[in-house]
Amino acid sequence: MTAVLATAALLFVAGCSSGGDESAAGRKGPTSSTPAPPASVSAPGGSPSPTGPPAKGSVKVVSTLTEGLESPWGTAALSDGDLLVASRDEGTITRVDGESGKKTVIGSVPGVSPGGEGGLLGLAVSPSFASDRQVYAYFTTASDNRIARMLYDENKAAGQQLGAPDTVLRGIPKGIVHNGGRIAFGPDKMLYAGTGETGDTGLAQDKQSLGGKILRMTPDGRPVHGNPEADSLVYSYGHRNVQGLAWDADKRLWAAEFGQNTWDELNLIEPGKNYGWPEVEGRGGKSGFVDPVAQWRTAEASPSGIAYAGGSIWMASLRGERLWRIPLAGREPSAEPQAFLEGTYGRLRTVLSAGGNKVWLVTSETDKRGTPEAGDDKILQLEVR
Repeated sequence: MTAVLATAALLFVAGCSSGGDESAAGRKGPTSSTPAPPASVSAPGGSPSPTGPPAKGSVKVVSTLTEGLESPWGTAALSDGDLLVASRDEGTITRVDGESGKKTVIGSVPGVSPGGEGGLLGLAVSPSFASDRQVYAYFTTASDNRIARMLYDENKAAGQQLGAPDTVLRGIPKGIVHNGGRIAFGPDKMLYAGTGETGDTGLAQDKQSLGGKILRMTPDGRPVHGNPEADSLVYSYGHRNVQGLAWDADKRLWAAEFGQNTWDELNLIEPGKNYGWPEVEGRGGKSGFVDPVAQWRTAEASPSGIAYAGGSIWMASLRGERLWRIPLAGREPSAEPQAFLEGTYGRLRTVLSAGGNKVWLVTSETDKRGTPEAGDDKILQLEVR
């Protein structure tokens, strides 16, 4: 572990993707929604499918739900429309009223050790939340990354509503950079987690390591029957740093992944497949590795959260400071990716479906790599098409 941390620290100092995967590009002033130069997709010629969504989409900012969030990261929706938001650096979870935007800290997660790209990261609520009231969190400790669940008791006083963490998975490698951190329950009601290789690139190809993987587990943290290998949580491997997970209308899993210096990726995830890192960055066309369905220069993306809405994947970009739309038709994009909100709100961390053609978008200017302005950080409600 010491060697892993030393490697990660060296990579951080040397300047991974010009200062880490989440490197700031500099806050720009508001711009129009004119698309940026197109990213690269694997659909032949980028031609629209007759059954796919329109080639050109639109984004309308409906409202600013709330402001003044500190280092927001993971976001999960409750059935009543309220949101739970994790503060990476403060280690707290805040409930945000889905109509008024009122913020209430419900509690802190013990053991969170923020630093670099680590801290309190992804959040998810149990598929049986109505009866079990369990909130799941992915977070960095002094020794590892882990996933724990906590009972959320709304009858207790604000700030004391989270029960003691029940760790369902420990031992995910940690680093100054590349901690992954996104968790989500899939249509199969199993828990998925995107992890990073902490700067130790060899972990991504090591199927015995939990780093550089997408993991699939039961809500109790056990391997799922039907995973590619018995008694293993590893669902896919060869990943550098996965921070975006979403399922489309056909229940296919998509993942956004940071590249190093050249290509960021959107991947269609299939069980047991090898997504190439560190042997391939972006589309390499090499036997045995799965190529991304779309790729971006790192300055245009550095992707974190993704969501599916209106027939498209929507991807929040940190360094790129824009929201990308990737319209889908089956297993491929139906047209070139399209950029919106470029520079308008700075770094974008999380995008979450709000039902129908609406999504929540969480900014990330207070994460020590942005240039925060009055009101940062924010949650915006968007209407997307």
